[in-house]
Amino acid sequence: VIPLLVLSFALLVLVLVPPFGQSINGTRRWFHVGPVSFQPVELAKFSLVLYLASFLTRRQEVIARFTEGLLPILLVAGGMAALTLLQPDLGNSLALVILTLALAYMAGARVQHMAAIAACALPVVIALVALKPYRWRRMVAFMNPWDDPQGSGFQIIQSFLALGSGGWLGVGLGDSKQKLFYLPEPYTDFIFAIIGEELGLVGTTVIVALFALLIWRGLRVGLRAPDAFGAYLGLGLTIMLATQTLVNLGVVTGALPTKGLPLPFISFGGSALIMTMFSAGVLLNVSQHGRTA
Repeated sequence: VIPLLVLSFALLVLVLVPPFGQSINGTRRWFHVGPVSFQPVELAKFSLVLYLASFLTRRQEVIARFTEGLLPILLVAGGMAALTLLQPDLGNSLALVILTLALAYMAGARVQHMAAIAACALPVVIALVALKPYRWRRMVAFMNPWDDPQGSGFQIIQSFLALGSGGWLGVGLGDSKQKLFYLPEPYTDFIFAIIGEELGLVGTTVIVALFALLIWRGLRVGLRAPDAFGAYLGLGLTIMLATQTLVNLGVVTGALPTKGLPLPFISFGGSALIMTMFSAGVLLNVSQHGRTA
């Protein structure tokens, strides 16, 4: 667990250093080796789940104490989140923090400690949004995208048009018009809008239902695991999957400000897709041990 955690930290630092990390659209999130690209935060998320599962299993009796139980995991998760934020990648930074707090709560962390952390973190998040003009424009576009339909509100308006034009049954698989240079990132962050356009409300309902089933089964696997490590591992992987899914769907439907989180299993992507499938395999392994124990 520790070697993988150290490797994740090293890669998160290295990706910020030219020429190792490649700058794309003003961000340094990827390593490129020939035609292959790798996003180190995807490995970091998995290694954090492993670390949290190991730590909470060994220190479960002191998790209710702030300095002995909660503080160490907050320092590790906070370090990862800070390095991810420097890329900059606010979406994945928040996902790392949400994962840590959710697992700590399930392990028995005190609500008072969690509330105090949230109260301290809220002004920091507000400052991070307000001090970066592009983040502030995204927030304004979230509140009313039609204030700037050709600028910061363009992407979400095009997403609305894609979802709305699909109707009940959609325009047909492969017949989307919004993906033809209208909707930015139609095959990654906003793939759900294209699904809505091509397969309609019926198609999107099926997708949401499948994700709900997957998340429910993942939580069930964690709760039925034969030991504490398996339980925290299963719950952590499921929480990460649920967080990415809910944030992506929230962004595409206008319920959340724009964040660069892909839709698990569906969005185009190399390292994100590989790590998601690897996590699903680990979850299945936990499930198998739970059934045979």
